[in-house]
Amino acid sequence: MIRPRHAGRTARVLPRTLFAVLTGALLIAAARGADAPPAHITAALAAGDRWERDRTRDARDHPAALLTFSGVAPGQTVLDLYTGGGYWAELFARAVGAEGRVVAHTNTAYRNFAGRLLEARFADKRIPNVAVHDAEIADLDLGMARFDLVFIGLGYHDIYFHADFSPLVGRDWLLGQLWDALKPGGTLLIVDHAAREGSGATAVQALHRIEEAFARADIESAGFVFDAASDVLRNPDDDRSLNVFDDAIRRHTDRFVLRFRKP
Repeated sequence: MIRPRHAGRTARVLPRTLFAVLTGALLIAAARGADAPPAHITAALAAGDRWERDRTRDARDHPAALLTFSGVAPGQTVLDLYTGGGYWAELFARAVGAEGRVVAHTNTAYRNFAGRLLEARFADKRIPNVAVHDAEIADLDLGMARFDLVFIGLGYHDIYFHADFSPLVGRDWLLGQLWDALKPGGTLLIVDHAAREGSGATAVQALHRIEEAFARADIESAGFVFDAASDVLRNPDDDRSLNVFDDAIRRHTDRFVLRFRKP
């Protein structure tokens, strides 16, 4: 279900196994009230050289619905901030096509967590329109008005998380860099682990969660205009009390999805 600010699927011939996987993903998206994916997203998900582990993950992360909600289009330039193992960077790269570009950002902390997977994914120009960009958050070196879409998947809360390996740089400084890097009219898309109402950023350190309402107000205060929210990654069975790495809830947390525009 999409909560907007303001109130044909292309037929393809696919191998049987790919057709089954894709059909399942589309049925899930439809059940959740998402718009039908356009042809370039359908093709991205159906690509025959995608990893099997990614196809398995699709059932959990509903990329057909999320990519459709993002508005990603062929020829665009996309930033995947805190890319981790690069799952989303690869999907965005396939969606924007040969004329588009994706920058998969990582840093020391994220490389320590998922660097081997990231290297394997993009080795030997496996996805040729992706550039892996190593930069610490204090100086992202992203350029000016470069991106049509900036995506932060499960990393926005890290603005408020601090450790020896992850120093605080400040919300204003980070969002200021993203503001400069995004084209006027561009999209900022946030996915994160939901914390309980009224908790603000107080659950970040212990649980790696952040409150949806707090995140929205936080981003709006930096000048971005809220556009819409999607319920595609919600999980009402998550009471939001557990650390997101707890085996009881890991990879199945209640997640909010917020879309903003740069005026």
